[in-house]
This record gives sequence, C-alpha cells and structure tokens, in this order.
Amino acid sequence: MTPEFVTGVGRETINLILLISAPVLFAGMAVGLVISIFQAVTQIQEMTLSFVPKIITVLLVLLALSPWMMEVLVKYTSQIFTNIPNYIR
Repeated sequence: MTPEFVTGVGRETINLILLISAPVLFAGMAVGLVISIFQAVTQIQEMTLSFVPKIITVLLVLLALSPWMMEVLVKYTSQIFTNIPNYIR
C-alpha cells in the first residue's frame, strides 16, 4: 500500500461524506437564513424560533434522503470490501 493509495482512499471518503451531508446542511442553512431574516424584520429574538424549525427541517430531509444515503454508503462499503485483496498487495 503506497501513500498515494491511502491518500486517494481518504480523499474519496471525504468526498463521499461531503456528498451525503451537503443536502442536510444546505437545508438547515436555508431555513436558518429565512428565520434570521424573519427575526430581523419583526425584531423577535426568541432562540427557540430559530432552533425548532431547523431541527424539524433537518429531520425531514434526513427521512426523505435516507434511502439514497444508504444506497451510496452501501455501494461504497461493498466496493471497499470487494477490493480488500487488492489493497493488501
């Protein structure tokens, strides 16, 4: 196993993590931005007003995208396990 190979696997893993987490993070960020604009316009500074909608949005996005996330993760994991003999060489 060469350092380039290990770096490549690490890079691929980080790319996969970013791909899977991006929709959830962007949804939470979009809801947070909308709530922040609403709070600035109405001058309501309640902490739960920003916290609860973000949690609900993140949970809904996770529920909606969990089949796709699991498919991507299972495919990557099976690829890693299938290629174990190649990694040992």
